Amino acid sequence: MLVAVLSGFAASLAAPWFYKIVRGAAGWLIALLPLGLMIYFGVFVEPIAAGQVVVVSHDWVPSLGIKLSFLVDGLSLLFALLISGIGALILIYAAVYLHGHPQLGRFYSYILIFMASMLGLVLADNLIAVYVFWELTSISSYFLIGFEHNRESARAAALQALLMTGAGSLTLLAGVLLLGKAGGSLEVSTLLKNGEMVRNDALYVPILLLVLAGAFTKSAQVPFHFWLPSAMEAPTPVSAYLHSATMVKAGVYLVARLSPVLGGTEIWIQALTTVGGITMIAGAYLALRQTDLKRMLAYLTVSALGMLIVFIGVGTSQALAAAIVFLLAHALYKGALFLVTGIIDHQTGSRDVKELGGLRSPMPITATIAALAALSLAALPPTLGFVGKEMLLEASLAANRAALTIAVVFASIIFVTTAAIIGIHPFFGKKIPTPKQPHEAPPSLWSAPAILAVLGVIFAAMPALVQGSLFQPAVEAIAREPVTLRLALWHGFNLPLTLSAVSLLFGLAVYARRKAVIEIVSRLQIISSWGPQHWYRLILAGLNHLAERQTELLQSGYLRYYLIIIIFTSLAVAGSKLFIALDTARFTASFDARFHEWLIAGVILFAAFAAVVARSRLAAVAALGVVGYGVALVFVFFGAPDLAMTQFMIETLTVILFVLVFHHLPRFAILSSRFARVRDAILTLALGALITIIVLIGSGIQLYPKISTYFIENSLSLAHGRNIVNVILVDFRGFDTFGEITVLAVAGIGVYALLKLKPQKK
Repeated sequence: MLVAVLSGFAASLAAPWFYKIVRGAAGWLIALLPLGLMIYFGVFVEPIAAGQVVVVSHDWVPSLGIKLSFLVDGLSLLFALLISGIGALILIYAAVYLHGHPQLGRFYSYILIFMASMLGLVLADNLIAVYVFWELTSISSYFLIGFEHNRESARAAALQALLMTGAGSLTLLAGVLLLGKAGGSLEVSTLLKNGEMVRNDALYVPILLLVLAGAFTKSAQVPFHFWLPSAMEAPTPVSAYLHSATMVKAGVYLVARLSPVLGGTEIWIQALTTVGGITMIAGAYLALRQTDLKRMLAYLTVSALGMLIVFIGVGTSQALAAAIVFLLAHALYKGALFLVTGIIDHQTGSRDVKELGGLRSPMPITATIAALAALSLAALPPTLGFVGKEMLLEASLAANRAALTIAVVFASIIFVTTAAIIGIHPFFGKKIPTPKQPHEAPPSLWSAPAILAVLGVIFAAMPALVQGSLFQPAVEAIAREPVTLRLALWHGFNLPLTLSAVSLLFGLAVYARRKAVIEIVSRLQIISSWGPQHWYRLILAGLNHLAERQTELLQSGYLRYYLIIIIFTSLAVAGSKLFIALDTARFTASFDARFHEWLIAGVILFAAFAAVVARSRLAAVAALGVVGYGVALVFVFFGAPDLAMTQFMIETLTVILFVLVFHHLPRFAILSSRFARVRDAILTLALGALITIIVLIGSGIQLYPKISTYFIENSLSLAHGRNIVNVILVDFRGFDTFGEITVLAVAGIGVYALLKLKPQKK
């Protein structure tokens, strides 16, 4: 299991080089990895359907009780199959869609990192591991959304997605830590058994709000929904993978996973149904206003995510079953429609519905796939979308929630309208000239959406394929009780079917009068202009303005001001604490120094004062040299001759260099005011007094036995070195020294990279 999850990270390292070797075949060959993972996870279908739960655990940070553990049950298995299966199709599709792109190898690397992160997220059994993988999905999606980094809009969209999901991640981290404390464990499999304990804990409400904030930002719930349509700046394969089947459903997965732990309370139900319901309606409304096919699909995804959150919040077995079926249906038809949109854009040079029409003749296969996927979006038989929508209506009616039923019908009307706009309008009617001469896409482009669209029909026509093997175990993993599902295309004439017919008729009517409807909707633009996107821009602009003012203050470019800030902060923080505790402080330092030690200390102090009042640079340099030599003598007297030699050499070299450089400069000039000099003198004297007091107090405090004895006794026997200082640096403190070397190496690489940057010749 660990190898399966981490294989994507390993493959991502080799992907760019692999692409350079095999070029055009890279996508097909790399797709073998997610395909193999799907087959591997498919092995678990039978035992999971039989009621087994697989838990695999590896020690990660034993001192903190953190394990790298994985849980395979019905819910995580369904998501793992979706992630790996659709991931394989996306890689094949991208090989053609991005053919010739100079950074295609990098794209493969990013998509593999994202796939591995999503697999880790849905399979992880430890909350810390869940959070780590959660963050990795945000980081990898940042690179994928901003893949076309030459465009400012792509960079802005990537930053927006990272900031929104990253802010939610911080609340999630706080939530999972508190959840681990309240539930007595960080293991999800254990927490699922301790739900009652968590719900009765005093921290339950903060835990719930923090976790939901993280989940809502990830799954684009109102008011965080605006980042998802903006993320359509990503290449179409990314949109199809991240924003219909995987990343945006991470929040839905987390809510469903923790439903047995946090769910069932009134605040849980109200929070999910309210936020999800508003998101469902807002997403559908905003989708109707769009003319760009990708943005229209993005807002439909927002609406669908809200629908999933609502029914998880309702929490009945019937509602959970409807949510799971709709989740798979949505992934299939929405992934297919995104890929079809990519084909249209790739073959015509446009994805604006106002610029498309009559594409059925030059692109008959694409038109067929689009129609099939649009049927599922419109929830018409014989598609899984129809089955899922019927179950949603049945669940809302059974829960006796009239407002929810009305909201589902409203969203369904918009779904029908947009399905007609996407599946009918571009392919039928009058042919409209496009930037590129349209023609049918190659099989490697239309095969991926065809598979997704056809699966939506197969699963609806033969529900036995997935009913007991995928759907039922997933529902039982959330409900924590046996559930009986009955999937069918036909349940007879009933109220849900009537409501479906009503939504179909109204949806087609809206499509027929779409110009008038869109004109009416557009009049409400003023409302959207003051929505969350507007406030995001204001907050971001405010942060940038604050950063500029702060930079002007703290990064002035004057060393004097940097020192003043450091000294003032030290005095304020350490000095205030010392002043409070001064009455209980004890000066236990020993003053049994010998005469020559007092003499050296006096020389150092006198030389330091002389450097301050010196009127020439050479005198100041000489005085500083005396200070350095005095410190070196202290090293000699206290048994550190190697440090003393280093200090002697550094001081000698410094004095020589300063003399050579400063000899040609004019004498000191008084450039500062008397006030500035007095201020600096007061600050430095205060800092000196503070450090002196701290040393006098601290030198008498010994919390632990002296470690010097250990080094003396073990330097030769354990490290085979007689020079104790060198042994400490190389052996006992080796990792610290290695870290310092690493810092220098990174700095050197940075300098080298800057030197290599040269203006391109035009």
